[in-house]
Amino acid sequence: MSATAKKTAPLPDDIRAMKGGTPIVSLTAYTTPMAQMMDAHCDLVLVGDSVGMVLHGLTSTLGVTMEMMILHGQAVARGLSRAMMVVDMPFGSYEESPEQAFRNAARIMRETGAGAVKLEGGTHMAETIAFLVARGVPVMAHVGLTPQSINTLGGYKVQGRDAAAEKLMADARAVAGAGAFSVVLEKVPAVLADRITAEIDIPTIGIGASAGCDGQILVVDDMLGLFTAFKPKFVKRFGNLGEDGEAAIAAYAAEVRARTFPAEEHTFAAETPRKAKDK
Repeated sequence: MSATAKKTAPLPDDIRAMKGGTPIVSLTAYTTPMAQMMDAHCDLVLVGDSVGMVLHGLTSTLGVTMEMMILHGQAVARGLSRAMMVVDMPFGSYEESPEQAFRNAARIMRETGAGAVKLEGGTHMAETIAFLVARGVPVMAHVGLTPQSINTLGGYKVQGRDAAAEKLMADARAVAGAGAFSVVLEKVPAVLADRITAEIDIPTIGIGASAGCDGQILVVDDMLGLFTAFKPKFVKRFGNLGEDGEAAIAAYAAEVRARTFPAEEHTFAAETPRKAKDK
């Protein structure tokens, strides 16, 4: 299908059906313009709680609120017509109980139009995932490095190495069995990601995992070179827009100080022109 062909947004079951087929393409987005740029190319777009670090300058995702996720979800929704939107549930909005998770997930879906929510956690979150799915809330799961748990994981470390591999395997099986339609595998050894992909019946979406996953996701500001505070090993820079932007700002500042901007073509005449080009 060409990039310009008309296509309706996929549903969670459509994403699930992509298991073992053409790799699922996904990126994060936080704003309408960015969502518009990726809409023709992505199967799903995630409004990630990474927005707290990328756009709001927080040091982790733990300070992100429901209001922030809903605001950015609404902005992204305005830019999408082809890709399915998934919204992260922020820290503290779902861990207390399945009932709390349902209230907040329902609010996110109602106020943003999201096709699904994403929550972090494996075996210990299986009951909550099943509770949500049974009540009409599609869930994307997230195991491996779960950024909302960095204080208990000891930082942004690779998960599932050595003896910990079986626990992570159990987490993946648990979320699949609970009814999640897909699962993000973050910062796990490639051989383990391949094993999980082969053994569970829902799509795996890798970020720092393996090319053998059923799909991939990156933070768009990372892959475009807009967010440069740090660069994880698993990020490939497909652009250097941060450097380009800084150079453009520097050029603007130089022209303002030299009084070469605005030039004549950027200013307006005192008399009304005959043709209505001067607005």
